[in-house]
Amino acid sequence: MRVIRRALMAASAVTMLTLSVTACSGDDSTTVRFGYISDYNGASLLAIADKQGLWEKQGLTPEVKVFTNGPLQIQALGAGDLDFGYIGPGAFWLPASGKAKIIAINTLAYADRVIAQPGITSIQGLKGKKVGVPEGTSGDMVLNLALKQAGMTADDIEKVPMDPATVVSAFVAGQIDGAGIWYPLIDNIKAKVPGLVEIASTRQFPDSSFPTAFVGGNEVDPELTNKVIKVLQEANDWRAAHPDEAIAEAATLLKLDKAKVAADAANVQIMTTKDLVDKTKDGTVAKWLNSLGDFFVGTGQLKSRPDPATYYTGDLYTKAFAG
Repeated sequence: MRVIRRALMAASAVTMLTLSVTACSGDDSTTVRFGYISDYNGASLLAIADKQGLWEKQGLTPEVKVFTNGPLQIQALGAGDLDFGYIGPGAFWLPASGKAKIIAINTLAYADRVIAQPGITSIQGLKGKKVGVPEGTSGDMVLNLALKQAGMTADDIEKVPMDPATVVSAFVAGQIDGAGIWYPLIDNIKAKVPGLVEIASTRQFPDSSFPTAFVGGNEVDPELTNKVIKVLQEANDWRAAHPDEAIAEAATLLKLDKAKVAADAANVQIMTTKDLVDKTKDGTVAKWLNSLGDFFVGTGQLKSRPDPATYYTGDLYTKAFAG
């Protein structure tokens, strides 16, 4: 698909950072290549795991790489260049179509918006106008949801596929009239275009859930995945118990002002690991995934809705918590 072809071309833009886990440098340590996105959702657990020595506890050494979006990480997993990664809800169609496995649900996210240039006050105001969007992402998702709610389709706008950084620069330059994009990138745009208008938000769709997740390749190594899940679960509970400190740790990894990360975190619903395990067991997670599956069938990204059990390793997640 087009997003995958673009991912191949954009892969060279990925930068790499190795976290300093000094006690994990022994011969018995296993290096884990882990992808993330530069926001609170994508970075906070990795930052916490590093600071709290959770990788070392499981005999792992993390080598983390920053990506601009989820589809690029799915591509890297498929190419064997990454072991695990992070995706937002807009990229769930990729594991659902057999490109990866979801190993852990992370949060519920509400950071996505459709924004427009000053003077455009509704989604209808974008009719016939240029709208930039990173295809296959949560920005694409919120745009499609907003269009549907307004009785419109993508044919009613001039949809322009762009990577996230290009969306920012194109909007600031006035080259596009609107965009499907997310925080904290919207803050970067607001600094240059303070009069921009948020004309749609994921929060206006109360019947939909927008989970974020950590993913692995299709050839899941149960032993390694169990260790990684344990790291994520322990970091997740530390984040839930220490919200302010978690923001500070994420800000350090992202090299951003704490206030900006705090604003980003305000768009995130954190759940404890026990809550996520319970939601896995009682079918809530499957309900979220089925809802997204129906959405992706509607957009044509999936031909049919798959059984969540085929791509969410909930058994591994619950087993890691019990163990």
